[in-house]
Amino acid sequence: MSAPAPIRLHGLTLGYDRHPAVHHLDGTIRAGDLLALAGPNGAGKSTLLKGLTGEIPVLDGRIERPDDIAYLPQADAIDRSFPVSVMDLAAMGLWRRLGPWRSLRRAAPALRDALAVVGLSGFEARPIGTLSGGQFRRALFARLILQDCRTILLDEPFTGIDARTTDDLLALVRRWHGEGRTVVAALHDFAQIRTHFPTTLLLAREPVAWGPTARVMTADNLARARSLSEAWDEDAAICDGTRHAAPREAHAHGHSHAHEHGHSHGHEDAA
Repeated sequence: MSAPAPIRLHGLTLGYDRHPAVHHLDGTIRAGDLLALAGPNGAGKSTLLKGLTGEIPVLDGRIERPDDIAYLPQADAIDRSFPVSVMDLAAMGLWRRLGPWRSLRRAAPALRDALAVVGLSGFEARPIGTLSGGQFRRALFARLILQDCRTILLDEPFTGIDARTTDDLLALVRRWHGEGRTVVAALHDFAQIRTHFPTTLLLAREPVAWGPTARVMTADNLARARSLSEAWDEDAAICDGTRHAAPREAHAHGHSHAHEHGHSHGHEDAA
């Protein structure tokens, strides 16, 4: 398997209806990085992940990203009432390789293996609507396994699930990292970040700090992130990114970074 490509952000501003939700991001997510996105509610973590996938438009700046990206949205964004089985859900991860009309018969061993890895052997025929929260998250991780992408984006992957499932899925994330894949996860649990993610980007609609987790997740940086989020103006228009672009060197070495603006910018984000 080839090495993943880095993701490069150049003065990146993302948002909705021309209102920025995250702005002035400069830096590189290195190939093989295990990166946590941290920040208060509404800090722009989900927006950034959606921007990296191309799901929302770039308002300013640009992104250099690889083509093979697997994305796990927040669990509550997925309709569990749709009448599909666990096997069907996992098989969606094969779509890019097999196309919509190819038979899954030859892929059956890979499907069973992926479900076994996440602890769902014997659940193949179960409707997804009957699963517990943890079981459903395991099925989504089986789909990620079958996508077999070099870059994996996870939006709150461990929220609302039991400790055993969290431990099992964190072990899978560590395995992906050991295989040289790039993994970026938006997380609320600071203990998880400090324990399992060596690199962190702390957001408050703009970069507060980016680098080694121990240098980023300090009391001063976290207080700064809260202050910036609370001061955000939800109705402000897009600003001139050339005036406030963050120095990339600050991110690369984990130094804290925050802008003082004459005006604020914003749009509410889910995370």
